Amino acid sequence: MAGTAQQNGGTYRVSEKPIGESRQLRIITIGAGASGLNLAHQIDKHMINVDHKIYEKNSDVGGTWFENRYPGCACDIPSHNYQFTWEPEPEWTHYYSGASEILEYFRKVARKHNLYRFVKLNHKVIGARWDEDKAIWIIKVENITSSEITHDWCHFMVTGSGILNDWKWPDIPGLRTFKGQLIHSAAWDKAADWKEKTVAVLGCGSSGIQIVPTIQPEVKQLITFIRTPTWITAGFAQSKAGPGGANFAFSNEQKEKFCTQPDEYLRYRKEVEAELNTRFKFILKDSTAQAEAVAYSINEMKSKLGENSPLLKHLIPTFGVGCRRPTPGNGYLEALTQDNVRVVTDGITKIVPDGIQTETGEIIKVDIFICATGFNISFCPRYPIIGRDGISLGDLWKKIPAAYLSLAIPNFPNHFMFLGPNAPVAQGSVLPIVEHTAKYIIRMLHKCQTQDIKYVEVSKAATDDFGEHIQTFMPRTAWSTHCRSWFKNGQIDGPVVAIHPGSRVHWFHMLEEPRYEDYEWQGLKHNRFSYLGNGFSVREGSGRDSTYYFDNPDAGYESIRY
Repeated sequence: MAGTAQQNGGTYRVSEKPIGESRQLRIITIGAGASGLNLAHQIDKHMINVDHKIYEKNSDVGGTWFENRYPGCACDIPSHNYQFTWEPEPEWTHYYSGASEILEYFRKVARKHNLYRFVKLNHKVIGARWDEDKAIWIIKVENITSSEITHDWCHFMVTGSGILNDWKWPDIPGLRTFKGQLIHSAAWDKAADWKEKTVAVLGCGSSGIQIVPTIQPEVKQLITFIRTPTWITAGFAQSKAGPGGANFAFSNEQKEKFCTQPDEYLRYRKEVEAELNTRFKFILKDSTAQAEAVAYSINEMKSKLGENSPLLKHLIPTFGVGCRRPTPGNGYLEALTQDNVRVVTDGITKIVPDGIQTETGEIIKVDIFICATGFNISFCPRYPIIGRDGISLGDLWKKIPAAYLSLAIPNFPNHFMFLGPNAPVAQGSVLPIVEHTAKYIIRMLHKCQTQDIKYVEVSKAATDDFGEHIQTFMPRTAWSTHCRSWFKNGQIDGPVVAIHPGSRVHWFHMLEEPRYEDYEWQGLKHNRFSYLGNGFSVREGSGRDSTYYFDNPDAGYESIRY
């Protein structure tokens, strides 16, 4: 019979469709922060026959910028580089923008590009399970408003819920006995009033460092607890910042120039980005750049605290600059020297109803206790994700989270993620990172959609080889030096699990050409060439230009770069 053949005991039939025809895909993304919004825009722009849904637990888009509202909350990346490359905003008000302005940027993007139509707000994913027989993901969802539980399904699940969004209280005895106001920086009480009150701040990470100088002028007394040394630096890309790396407001003339001279605006953004891209040099721990970074940081801290300040021995670390993510702190060190600020370096033994008891036995009475103590720093998901053969991702990642190029995991078919283990999140803006990840994911989705592929799964061998390279490379970096960091899953000397073994540009370059050989592919049919179909191409369909290859003779060579 024409169009049929006996093969492997079965009958193979030619599909009566042209090569390039796309099958309908259902895709579910978890999270409507920067990752989810960018993916929604790119799928809408570049793909067809896709039913894409985003489940977002919050009441609006924006992710971390919706959730974090503490006083002084801002981004330490310059505003004009903390934006999508495809949606530049020339009218940012400040060099480093505050949380509310960044949140409004993402809302504006979602409105302008009609992305809200893909998002189900107030819907929290509480479980995901791979169905091997149907080759789909079963997604369990809770409606936050009604508490109703429903189930959805998709061919591909994309995790875009971010890295640090599962905040936690510090593990201190008696915390709940405190009679004053207890606030976590990641769950800020908008009604909080700290004026003329005694306020304690625990934590000197990025949140604490922003809160302290913001509230210091208004409180009666500020008690800040510093448990571990940390490098306090100027903001990222400080060469274009204000004096001493300070923030500043753009003038109307500058904003007008950015609006009316797009080439000049692009040049400015590229200059800032180029400076961000140099930061990997000082991460190499025995490099001249690392020595210069240490010397510069020590000099900055001494100049702001005072050459003989007793705080220096508690604040200046012995580990390399970059072991933790550098913490820009404009105004923080200066705030520590003010008359109404007391810095406590003694450990806390317990919380009592009217305050905090230290190791010396002293009870420090406070009205408000702010815990800027961060997040659950493991990559373990907050809800069960069950892959092939009943494997739980939470169990798999309990000790050491491992992924392939930060975006895929063996035994979890048709699942991709943004900002997974070993993404290049330590050196600059996260926005270009999620854009490059989306490009990679969409190439994989398109291949599966147009080549009759039922599911794709990264191989364990490829993931293990990548992991071996990571751990062999990391000892040459400051990330591996002796400090407790979320880069090392909260350990002091544990393996570096959060950071890519190289620069941002190194990671971008790596993703340009997917290594399809690192994946295992399962077709919808037993013949891998079933997608060839009836001998025709969609490119010669009605109204299409079948001579497209005349238009640009260099098309197809874009990836050949040295």
